[in-house]
Amino acid sequence: MQTRRFLLAGGAALLSGSYSLTAFARKPKGAHPHAVAPAAAAPQPDGVAQTPATTPVGPLDTLARWACIIDYKSGATLLEKAADERMPPSSLTKMMTAYVTFSMLKAGRLRLDQALPVSERAWRMQGSRMFVPLGQSIPVQDLIQGMVIQSGNDACIVLAEGISGSEEQFVTLMNDMAGKLGLTNSHFMNATGWPAENHYMTARDVAYLALRLIHDFPEYYHYFSEKEFFFNKIHQANRNALVVKGLADGLKTGHTDAGGFGLCASSEREGRRVIMAINGLPTDGARAREGERLMGWAFANFESATIVSKGDVLEQAPVWMGTSQTVPLVAAQDFTMMLPHGWRNGTHLSLDYQGPLAAPIQQGQPVGQLTVMLPGGRQALVPVVAGQSVPALGVLGRAARRLHL
Repeated sequence: MQTRRFLLAGGAALLSGSYSLTAFARKPKGAHPHAVAPAAAAPQPDGVAQTPATTPVGPLDTLARWACIIDYKSGATLLEKAADERMPPSSLTKMMTAYVTFSMLKAGRLRLDQALPVSERAWRMQGSRMFVPLGQSIPVQDLIQGMVIQSGNDACIVLAEGISGSEEQFVTLMNDMAGKLGLTNSHFMNATGWPAENHYMTARDVAYLALRLIHDFPEYYHYFSEKEFFFNKIHQANRNALVVKGLADGLKTGHTDAGGFGLCASSEREGRRVIMAINGLPTDGARAREGERLMGWAFANFESATIVSKGDVLEQAPVWMGTSQTVPLVAAQDFTMMLPHGWRNGTHLSLDYQGPLAAPIQQGQPVGQLTVMLPGGRQALVPVVAGQSVPALGVLGRAARRLHL
């Protein structure tokens, strides 16, 4: 028999935890009456009209042509604008070059103190550079700093050639890695983001790649937060204005004529981390102002809501032919979500399981699922398990139970 029970309406109880929610805010509805007002509109000195992004609390104007803001813990989308439209990623590409490099370091196939030779191709590379000297060998750590702080195209070429023998072979690694990470709307033609046909990412892919960089390589993420770098008697500052101002702890900027000015940034405040990817801004100043405004908006308009904690007892379920007539059903994991202010009170929970449960039952045995229903019809699922073991009755016990019944 299928049992379904509504446990909570209005967020009165069972509020706590950490989870993975992908459906939330994929197709946001209108504003909630208790939501915080959107951030003030950005000034428009560049004469570019703003158009709205979609958010769970209603439309929000932005100068960015492409935008995606996600919650780090859950992956939930807080804001999106043409987030799945292919765009020229410019130097945001270097985040994937960094991901492959960090993967090699973690696998022991590369060392931070390992020196890689500078080819003529790398030395002649144009655009932003760390100014590697021709014919010398540069430690990997310096090359990483030159790549993520100074956005050095030459540093990327040295890393690519040192890891794979050629940039072309390294690009194959980049595209293979993109497939493994699920970046289905990304394709790379080079390691730098230099304009090239069929070289693209989406704002959502950029944001998710940032999430994976932070999660998979915490030991290397600090490079993205460094504000300056000295190399070859040259001082260059980090181009990420949010990092320089202390409003973000990484990641990367980019610019090309086709893609405009782009920014991927992440910030953690009061235990909440947000990741933002914007691109297609008209000027460097507009990128900095819009990045700061949208990051502030994301923290101001959402709160961390704990729905259930691992081990919370949700139900005492009946047991068939067990040494105990009931077994506690518990949440198998913590479940925390970032929601617009006021949405927690509109959250409903329902528990589904096949009851009565037949003994024997093992502690931790999957028995059902908890459905978290959000305002606007979105939902997420939390696995439910048996909170303790219940052995089956022996022959005499079963006979006694039948007689009693």
